[in-house]
Amino acid sequence: MSFSNDAQGVDLPASAALEPAAPPPAPSPASDLPGSGSDLEAVPQPLRDALARRGFARLTEVQHAVLRALADEGAARDLRLSSQTGSGKTVAIGLALAPGLAAPVEPARPRLAALLVVPTRELAEQVARELRWLFAGLPEAAIECVTGGTSVGDEQRRLGRGPRVLVATPGRLLDHVRSGALDPSGVSQLVLDEADQMLDLGFRDDLDAILAALPAQRRTILVSATFPREVERLVERFQREPLLVTGTAPGAANADIEHRVYRVAPRDRYAALVNLLLCADGERALVFVRTRRDAADLAERLAKDGFAAAAISGELAQAQRTRTLHAFRGGVVRVLVATDVAARGIDVAGIGAVVHFDLPADAGVYTHRSGRTGRAGRKGTSIVLAPPSAAHRAQRILRAASVHATFADAPGPAEVEAARRQRLQERLAALLAADAPAAREDRAIAAAVLAERDPVEVVARLLAAARGSERAPMPLSASAPARTPPTAPAPRADGWVRFEIAWGARTGATPQRLLAHVCRRGGISGRHVGAISVQPFTATFEVDAAVAAPFAARTRVPGPDEPGLRLARAGSARATHRRRRP
Repeated sequence: MSFSNDAQGVDLPASAALEPAAPPPAPSPASDLPGSGSDLEAVPQPLRDALARRGFARLTEVQHAVLRALADEGAARDLRLSSQTGSGKTVAIGLALAPGLAAPVEPARPRLAALLVVPTRELAEQVARELRWLFAGLPEAAIECVTGGTSVGDEQRRLGRGPRVLVATPGRLLDHVRSGALDPSGVSQLVLDEADQMLDLGFRDDLDAILAALPAQRRTILVSATFPREVERLVERFQREPLLVTGTAPGAANADIEHRVYRVAPRDRYAALVNLLLCADGERALVFVRTRRDAADLAERLAKDGFAAAAISGELAQAQRTRTLHAFRGGVVRVLVATDVAARGIDVAGIGAVVHFDLPADAGVYTHRSGRTGRAGRKGTSIVLAPPSAAHRAQRILRAASVHATFADAPGPAEVEAARRQRLQERLAALLAADAPAAREDRAIAAAVLAERDPVEVVARLLAAARGSERAPMPLSASAPARTPPTAPAPRADGWVRFEIAWGARTGATPQRLLAHVCRRGGISGRHVGAISVQPFTATFEVDAAVAAPFAARTRVPGPDEPGLRLARAGSARATHRRRRP
């Protein structure tokens, strides 16, 4: 086993199901739970203090469920912990582990007592970070984290200090066990977090080897938002009469997430995404695609269009992945494009929307994706961009995920502008409702201005200045009006003029190269360029009607380095095919 086999954002095929042993009795349900959660009185004092310092006033349902299970069954019972993503499962895990870590440590070198195995680096770091503050009042519960992509020597030195709690990814954990750097013989509690994803990522053999190295007498806690049959077969082999602890029932919808499906033509998916991001006005958004290449390409295109976007995938070094997540968490990056695997462990507060740019593979993937928003009581939106050919598949996935979604057409320029006007009015109303009076100097200037001009015109101009230079929304072909005849091209009703250039895919044109060429040659920015369509020998693109006339004048004659690269309004005979690369 090499040191680089942990999940790094690669979309891998699901592993074959494990062969089940004779099934034990079915998990017994925990006690009925109140829907409103509970206060902190039932939490052990050291953890209660930690929760209070973090601002917790009440427990979530899954955290309360764990405390009820401990009170009813004791701290030695195997558990299957199931609740929706973002419902506080990591703290619930800590509550379940704490009783076994509270005993004083012997003076000799402490032995590893609790082992948590997770599928990805980001999830490992997130779990370790949460447990560190939760266990801050338990000095005997020192926590370490080992993952692929980090220094092996540094991890070996930290393991040499004898942590009591270890969070690890499967490949790196097995490497340390085989090298002798980690002695797992004292493990009394094992947690498998996101077990379904570990199977999907091909960690079946690693999990078998890890389980074989652990003591047979141990408590095992399985944590998952979904329990497909492959996971059931896995746990049947090593859990004894597990207690099913459920906060939100598997498959139940998160009431804090609004689910929407936007019907959109395949060629309009990018335009629809741009318009959605413009409507969101800078809210954090997590966009899901299928592959690492798709993530990199989409993030690059969004960045060129003026969005603070970045991609996260296994192609990045761990330090760069950490910096990217830090930038997303801090608001420097507002749009994060990721694959399903790379997004595991992203626990960022305030993700306003999850956008399924590519459809999820199944209901379980949809549940995990959408669970990145609507976390810890915050509201969020899960948006599916569904081409007509995939509409029925999208409906099946949503039905299997037990969510109700609204279906609508993707927002076009009119909807984006309406959203902008609404936001501007709300900001102005909030400004005028402020208690603090305006400064005397400002009031004097205002009086002088209003004495000479129409007040309505003054406010309108100030509003226009407040909007600044906003990125223009993109038209959608499905809702675009009919074009005028080719002999008389005119601005479209939604404010765009279509141009044609004699440069196509056969001669090296791509949307990215074309956008850069158009902006450089016409002296405009990317926000003035709308939909781009590349054909074999030609391409068409749209230019904001406000700058279309000067753009046409500047681009009428090709430059000396591109004599055959003619450009004109769509339908003009001046745009002729070019058959050699520029």
